[in-house]
Amino acid sequence: MNGDQQTRCFDNEKYLAEQTKAILNRVSRFDNKLYLEFGGKIVFDLHAARVLPGFDPNVKMRLLHQLRDKVEIVLCIYAGDIESRKMRADFGISYDADAFKLIDDLREWGLEVSAVVITRFTGQPGAAGFKTKLERRGVRVYTHGPIAGYPTDVERIVSEQGFGGNPYIETTRPLVVVTAPGPNSGKLATCLSQVYHEHCRGTHAGYAKFETFPIWSLPLRHPVNAAYEAATAELKDVNMIDPFHLEAYGERAINYNRDVEAFPVLRRILSRITGTADLYQSPTDMGVNRAGFAIIDDAQAVRAGQQEIIRRYFRYQCEYAVGTLDQEPVHRITRLLEEFSIRPEDRPVVEPARHAAAAAEQRTEKGSFGVYCGAALQLRDGAILTGSNSPLMHAAPSMVLNAIKHLAGIPHHLPLLSPNIVEAVANLKKDIFRRKAISLDLEETFIALSISSTSNPAARAAMDHLVDLHGCEVHLTHLPTPGDEAGLRRLGVNLTCDPHFATNKLFVS
Repeated sequence: MNGDQQTRCFDNEKYLAEQTKAILNRVSRFDNKLYLEFGGKIVFDLHAARVLPGFDPNVKMRLLHQLRDKVEIVLCIYAGDIESRKMRADFGISYDADAFKLIDDLREWGLEVSAVVITRFTGQPGAAGFKTKLERRGVRVYTHGPIAGYPTDVERIVSEQGFGGNPYIETTRPLVVVTAPGPNSGKLATCLSQVYHEHCRGTHAGYAKFETFPIWSLPLRHPVNAAYEAATAELKDVNMIDPFHLEAYGERAINYNRDVEAFPVLRRILSRITGTADLYQSPTDMGVNRAGFAIIDDAQAVRAGQQEIIRRYFRYQCEYAVGTLDQEPVHRITRLLEEFSIRPEDRPVVEPARHAAAAAEQRTEKGSFGVYCGAALQLRDGAILTGSNSPLMHAAPSMVLNAIKHLAGIPHHLPLLSPNIVEAVANLKKDIFRRKAISLDLEETFIALSISSTSNPAARAAMDHLVDLHGCEVHLTHLPTPGDEAGLRRLGVNLTCDPHFATNKLFVS
């Protein structure tokens, strides 16, 4: 079976101990004031959970909860991302909505966001509306405008016309975590701006970076690090040996191109602010990441990293098919597959899904149906259940119903959905909503299943097993409809799709 579903390769408790110690040691190097740029996802880090089986997606939140008496949080968001409605793919929500969600998530952990910073703000209407919403809910909001010459004109940047033109964010605790919904949100500039203001006020504050990937202590071409390249193919990130670290210490450490390229300028900015030359010798020196030291089964991490590269391959293929991505990321991810001698079909659920679609076509009267779609799901015990579309329902709900029947020990031939309920939903779609397609998508199937469970003990028993599908691997032979995609996201499965459309229609409601 696909080992990354059941074998743990990451020790969360060791990671928490190592990471807490590293951060507190870094805080002590300065006047008990450290601005920590928090890269990656602070909560629900699903990428890390996929490439490091056993990694708690919320372990970084647990870390901050342990340090809650010493930490406060500043959230950055780029005004342009608000304006363009940039989306966080794993949740299917925009960056501004994710900022609201992140504030709520932090509060649930007993952590407050001290302030939100809208970066590179030039009066964008969407960003201004976002600011008003937050302020009316009692959240402090600051705006930072673009700085001319950033990041190369150090003399202008470290001056009253540069960082000095940004408002100072009042903070009271020794550790200030600066985070964001996604990359390029202005976290670094916000940290440096604060360090500048602190030094102007006589506080010897410092800067450090906390970024899980790439993992500096793993080999350069380790699949876990290559999976980071795969995840950022559209950003053109490339892992590399940190040349500054190698020169300073004679040790190989892994970083990525943007950090390495920016380091000389960043070192000059920090030196000018602090008056201390060579505060850091390398980009790796700036980091406090200890994730590599909590890996307890490298073989499992290797397999998980390879599987993530395949997932990303399918994602980029689909984004290219729908027109949201150009071909360059697809070419980059294809080269990664070739480098590691892996194929898309090495993902265990791919070929079963395609076989399910082919089997449905063979057993259906020719010309009586449209596009034949298949779906496959791998359970934690390695069993693979499939489904295909029909006039009654889509392939995704067919697969899910078969999976929960299997888990509940219910015979395959026994129906879970009451025919009366299915007919009522179909009539609603056809007669009231005037839909041409009346087959049930996954969200509609969930509703029908929940109603059926009130009178059908088998449906009740099967529905209780929906929670057991969380984290399972799923592949569809087609792009999901909105109702299927939303339903699969609610289940928390790891979804990939072939870049084919389930219908020839351009509009799918």
